[in-house]
Amino acid sequence: MSALYIVATPIGNLDDITLRAISTLRDADVIACEDTRHTQNLLNHLDITGKRLIACHAHNEAASSQGIIGLLEQGLSVAYCSDAGTPGVSDPGSRLVRAVRSAGFDVVPIPGASASVTLISASGLNGKTFTFEGFLSPKSGRRKSRLRELLDREEAFIVYESPFRILKTLGELRDLDDTRHLVLGREMTKAFEQFIYGTPSEVISQLKVVKGEFALVVLPPDRAASDDSSEEEDAD
Repeated sequence: MSALYIVATPIGNLDDITLRAISTLRDADVIACEDTRHTQNLLNHLDITGKRLIACHAHNEAASSQGIIGLLEQGLSVAYCSDAGTPGVSDPGSRLVRAVRSAGFDVVPIPGASASVTLISASGLNGKTFTFEGFLSPKSGRRKSRLRELLDREEAFIVYESPFRILKTLGELRDLDDTRHLVLGREMTKAFEQFIYGTPSEVISQLKVVKGEFALVVLPPDRAASDDSSEEEDAD
């Protein structure tokens, strides 16, 4: 069937791919991807061969989207995957989805791994609300201003960070509010996976290896935490 399939792929451990994702990649006529080399490695691991791969990344997404629409118009099915996790979530894919929908074709999500949800599951977050911020600005002034806004909400929020800026971001959080508790995930699902819990100062002191991919959840202030079991809603 002619449709675009948005395929979530592992964020580290290749065994985390779903059976449905494997089937979709195997059956697709064409696989569009953020990095053809990265996706080819995944396909090799899955013993999927003979697939046509085309690049669709942040720098060519607009032009590539038109090419993918052309393939759909030919009656072909196209699977799209980013390098890791769910496309369109701090990864390319959202522009492609909008273009394909506008052209009148179906977009079918194939759910799977997500770094933000993986971190939340290990954080002990007690509440229903959190903000997914993704990557902050690389400019210190803008980054610190945005962190201040997020902290003022007194809700949990998640950011992604590179190894080149993680210590700066943690330092800025320490300077803004060193009472808030964090959970830092490094290299999640990979061989050297690490979770660090504590205030910004405590996390900085425990972070000995500044390598790999980082995701950070800032928990609400203790006074804002609530136990769902004590908040039963009355039905009218």
